[in-house]
Amino acid sequence: MDRVDLRKPPAREELPEGCLVTAIRMPVRIVVLVLVVPVRMLWDLLVVAGRVLRDTVLRPAGRALLWLGRALLVWPAIGVWRYVVVPFGALLRLLGRVLLVGPAVWLYRRVLTPLGHVLVRVCRGIGAGAVWLYAHVLTPVGHVLGWLLKGAGLVLAVLVAAVYAGASRIVRYFVIVPGVWLYTWVLRPAGRALVRCARGAARVIGLAVTGAGAALYRTVRVLVVLPLLAVWRWVLVPAGRVLAVVAREVGDALGHAWRVAGRISRAVGRFLGTVFRWLFVEPARWVYGVVLAPVGHVLRDAVLRPAAQAARSAGRVVRQTLAVARETARQARADLRRALFGVPGEKEAVGGREPADGETRTLEQRVRREMSPPTRG
Repeated sequence: MDRVDLRKPPAREELPEGCLVTAIRMPVRIVVLVLVVPVRMLWDLLVVAGRVLRDTVLRPAGRALLWLGRALLVWPAIGVWRYVVVPFGALLRLLGRVLLVGPAVWLYRRVLTPLGHVLVRVCRGIGAGAVWLYAHVLTPVGHVLGWLLKGAGLVLAVLVAAVYAGASRIVRYFVIVPGVWLYTWVLRPAGRALVRCARGAARVIGLAVTGAGAALYRTVRVLVVLPLLAVWRWVLVPAGRVLAVVAREVGDALGHAWRVAGRISRAVGRFLGTVFRWLFVEPARWVYGVVLAPVGHVLRDAVLRPAAQAARSAGRVVRQTLAVARETARQARADLRRALFGVPGEKEAVGGREPADGETRTLEQRVRREMSPPTRG
């Protein structure tokens, strides 16, 4: 048994490049790089613009459209289904049960079932009558007809056999015997002569077609095939190889130029980002950290916080004043009620919200406290 070689096969050696490839590569790469750099920079700019547009416009617009679609379509549809279709379906089900199912059940139980029993009994009676009729009337009649048909069949068979024997002898001596003689002594010799004539004609035609085909093949080969083969071998194949080398080098140059243009575009983008940062971002940060933040702190400490404290103090004074006014009005109402209606009788003291010392809070005490009328001051 042969041993299996598990070693890695050696790498295929690259064929040395010719002078045509070396002469084409550098000019093509330079031209393609010059043409591809603006395209790559424009492509990177479009990619950045597309991302910004997606994050700032399209995604919020999509969310807004989604919410609007829910508000205009989904939620109304849910409301219509829940508050219109479902109650209407329940009403239709109730009406169907009352107007269709109930009468249908009653009709089946009270009308169709008794009528069906009556029809079954009638059918049973008719079936019993038919069985009696078949057993006592049709069966004897059938036996008599069978005997009669057997006798008629025997007579008819004898007549048919006699007619068949006579017809077969007539056909044999007046049709078959003359036909066999005509085929043997007339048609077969004539057919053999015609077959031999046809074979000779086919051979003559075959020889003529073969000679014409050979002459046509030689003519086409000399006038068409050999010139086309020469053009293919000495013109098209070298031109195709040159075009293949050019196409391969153009493709390699496009890939190389696209990668180089990407690095150039990235460097340009970083440079522009650095310029934008040093011209706008860093000055804005310095202004915020050196000017705006201290001014804001000063405003917060010197103006806003004292103003907020003064507003809170004023609000506290106003609340206290309103509380004193409410208490004064409550006392005035109590004094007026006592002056008009007198002092009310003493009522049973209601326990406080908290139980006394040594007692526990129970559900009965809580219910009693909730149900007792409030006392007025």
